[in-house]
Amino acid sequence: MPSTDKLDTHHKALTLNLDPSTFGSFAEIGAGQEVARWFLVVGGASGTVAKTISAYDKEVSDDLYGSGSRYVSRERLEAMLDHEWTELLSQLAETRGPQTRFFSFVDTVSARNFAGTNDPHGWIGLRFQLQPGGPPNDVLLHINMLDPSNILQQEAIGILGVNLIYTAFYALQTKESFLEGLAQDVVEERIEIDYVDLRGPAFERWDRRTLLAHLVSAGLADAVFFPSKGPTVPPTEALYKKAVVLAPGYFGHVDPGHMQVHARLLASAIRELRNELGETKSAPAGFFCLTAASFTPNEPAPEIPDLLHRIDALLASGGDVLLFRQRELYHMTALVNRFTRAPLRFVAGLSLIIRAFEDLYGNLEGRRLEALGRLFAQNVRIYAYPMAATDLQEWLKSASTTGWEWSETNGWVSATQLRHAPPLGHLFAYLLASNFLVPMQVPAALSADA
Repeated sequence: MPSTDKLDTHHKALTLNLDPSTFGSFAEIGAGQEVARWFLVVGGASGTVAKTISAYDKEVSDDLYGSGSRYVSRERLEAMLDHEWTELLSQLAETRGPQTRFFSFVDTVSARNFAGTNDPHGWIGLRFQLQPGGPPNDVLLHINMLDPSNILQQEAIGILGVNLIYTAFYALQTKESFLEGLAQDVVEERIEIDYVDLRGPAFERWDRRTLLAHLVSAGLADAVFFPSKGPTVPPTEALYKKAVVLAPGYFGHVDPGHMQVHARLLASAIRELRNELGETKSAPAGFFCLTAASFTPNEPAPEIPDLLHRIDALLASGGDVLLFRQRELYHMTALVNRFTRAPLRFVAGLSLIIRAFEDLYGNLEGRRLEALGRLFAQNVRIYAYPMAATDLQEWLKSASTTGWEWSETNGWVSATQLRHAPPLGHLFAYLLASNFLVPMQVPAALSADA
């Protein structure tokens, strides 16, 4: 049995090499053979390594795994897993099967290219048995590599791969122990894991949505994606090259009435952006945005069951959801701009806009001005949704926020009717005049209800 103490990568690989029950193959494309290398250099590799392969050439890769899919994709990863697993069992099941827990580790990665112009990311997969002759279990990961050079990214892939194999065999007691083992020495500063899929009896009691939320709350990902329809995918696939509308909020009221209001707000903003872009462009993608951090500095971070309760209500309304690790809007801008250069629009009620102005941003050297500069980077605007005057007054009182004044029309307040004393008022007026803040009209249905 392995030590219960935390082991470094060297000792994890050596522990696996010295375990006579584990044996498997490695197929790595795009970042060297850094995972297999650990097992080859620590000693005793013949106890673990059946084969290593790196099918870099596209024709060779297509011949092994089939053509028709992108080379760095889930489809290619699954084709690699199926091929390597089938080959491993056909060659060794008869002689080693009764006493061996087989595994196949595969990855297909786009590490930093020589010019530094690509998006370093990849797919990593592991198929393994918990008992000799037992059914297979799969772990599929999507990762973003954060190191600034190719060689460092290769090194990080090696550590993550060893972590994954070691954790699969020795630390599957809980979701928390699995993620902690996976992340050791590499995640957050070097690698981001923004998607995980688990299959097989080893994970039959694990809730996949909870695991996705854990990726964010544990700091392994900046954001994860929950679709209202279709399969779950990494954020990059939901956002890639699309014009985007983000509707951030707390969404604490999950009754159908409030969900209809939220859905109407997002739909109005998508129509607004569609009108901006013109009919010749593809339809913008819209997302509700929640945060795994506390919504205000004085509150505790939400529990994952509460987050999932709110996410489920938004999904039931027909909206897709992005769950972010941090609550500030400028972090959301940074995440989206990693995957698209198309226009980004926030849609927010006046209360959220006021909160964004009132925050102190003590973590930034430039405080409020730096936060706003980051928020409005690269074709970003905020659609300011009107708010009922009574709701605005009640919110300002509960938030202990002072200095804001407004006029109203038929009981509603728009962004142009909101004002603050200088100097903050000058900044607010500048954003309005420069079209960074775009006032939205009161929808006819709401105006009629007032």
